Amino acid sequence: MISNSIVDTIGRTPLVRLRGDNKIVGQLYAKMEMLNPFGMKDRVAKKIILEAKKTGILKEGTPIIESSSGTMACGVALVGTLLGHEVHIVTDPRIDPITMAKLKSLGCHVHVVDKMGHQGWQSARLELLSQLMDELPNAFCPRQYENPNNPKAYEELSNELIHDLGDVDILIGAVGSGGSLSGSAKALKKYNADLKVIAVDSTGSVIFGQPDRANRLQGGLGNSLIAPNVQYSVMDEIHWLNDQEAFTATLELACKEKIFAGNSSGSVYAVARWIARQVSAETKIVAIFPDRGDRYTNTIYNEAYRKSNGIRRQLPSAPIRIEAPSVVESWSYLTISDVIEHQQLVVKDVVHAL
Repeated sequence: MISNSIVDTIGRTPLVRLRGDNKIVGQLYAKMEMLNPFGMKDRVAKKIILEAKKTGILKEGTPIIESSSGTMACGVALVGTLLGHEVHIVTDPRIDPITMAKLKSLGCHVHVVDKMGHQGWQSARLELLSQLMDELPNAFCPRQYENPNNPKAYEELSNELIHDLGDVDILIGAVGSGGSLSGSAKALKKYNADLKVIAVDSTGSVIFGQPDRANRLQGGLGNSLIAPNVQYSVMDEIHWLNDQEAFTATLELACKEKIFAGNSSGSVYAVARWIARQVSAETKIVAIFPDRGDRYTNTIYNEAYRKSNGIRRQLPSAPIRIEAPSVVESWSYLTISDVIEHQQLVVKDVVHAL
């Protein structure tokens, strides 16, 4: 297949049947979003930027500014610079050297905040982003956390799944900005109103009502604020994994499935594998794998790093079913209906603040 540019290669990612273990009953598939040029957020960057150009919001030659420490930064850099825009990325000290090297090689201006804000690193980045928008008044900001074209970008992903599988019974994905799982779930529910949607988060993330813990080691999923693009109404269940469990699952994903991924994919893999043991043989389960492992060679895949941070290779065989609003410290799960009333109040406050 010949493409006119690297942007045209975004999407149409492979769907892989996972082996799991000898306890697996259902049909378990991984949607390999990590195999986009830089990762899953390439879809979002492409959708948002092309729509902004189409509607005239993004003028020719004007700067693009976005806050990200991971794959969204690379996606914006890829699409924005290729289309002739100066790109500014606001990030924090957690950014890994590989992502930093990618951004600089693509010609981005990278701005790193030096301390946390009142809501952790995320709020510090948003404050600096606002400052840059004042300094560059004609600039365009994709605003991945609230832009409706973030979840809309995943309508194509859903169409790809329907094309490949015919139907999907259970969808499992990590949650950060909320776009991928919310958008994919909403689109898939048009084909199957009974679709079960399972969200995966990290302990110490506030998205589903837990207290913030800014020193969590996981990257790529979880958040210190609740993005408006998180649509609780399309989700049925939430699972949290701590750093040790997420790292262990990621290492198992590489060893058992030969998929070298990040901890978002690893956490989703742990949950999907457990779910696949509870269902019938006809059940089709799709796990979205968003991130490659190259960003984590010095952390998850580094034995010295794991040892220095007290990370042992340990993962429970099953999660704990908790009662809201318990604080979780290890792999636990809860139905969304148990927390949605509380979360709606939190979301209203966050939307008002933004």
